[in-house]
Amino acid sequence: MNEPLQTQRRLGRGMIALAWIAVLGVVWLGFEEYLDRTYNPNRDLVVREGATELVLKRNRFGHYVAPGTINGRAVTFLLDTGATQVSVPAHLGPALGLVPGAPMEVITANGRVTVRATVVDELDLGPFRVRGVRAHLNPGLHDDQLLLGMSVLRHLEFTQRGDTLILRPHGG
Repeated sequence: MNEPLQTQRRLGRGMIALAWIAVLGVVWLGFEEYLDRTYNPNRDLVVREGATELVLKRNRFGHYVAPGTINGRAVTFLLDTGATQVSVPAHLGPALGLVPGAPMEVITANGRVTVRATVVDELDLGPFRVRGVRAHLNPGLHDDQLLLGMSVLRHLEFTQRGDTLILRPHGG
């Protein structure tokens, strides 16, 4: 076989391999987008100016996940009525401007853990703002999701209808 024909075939195989890699990359990104959207169906939540309620959709695991802010920095909350306080993964504390305080022991779904007390100056969830929120920095949480506990949720009324949770201020 002549040299130019072999070179042309190798180039053709290389182009086919690159095309398959590109197709697999697009499929991967599409699947990752699908998983993210089903895990957090509220990630692109838009709250109207002057809104007095927040409507959240339940994710595929039966949880309510929502975007918010702590001290002006974007975070993702998992609403957890079983948590007494807001539980922040310890590795996020410095980026969120949280100062670790006294160590304390808490009981979690995964057992006992020593956390550091802290106070969130300002927490926003949709149209709701809470200041001076008791929280803790939890070294046992390894992802970037915060547990939004009753130190915030006690300020809100909840109504669940099907796969939707409606949050309103008390008396609102």
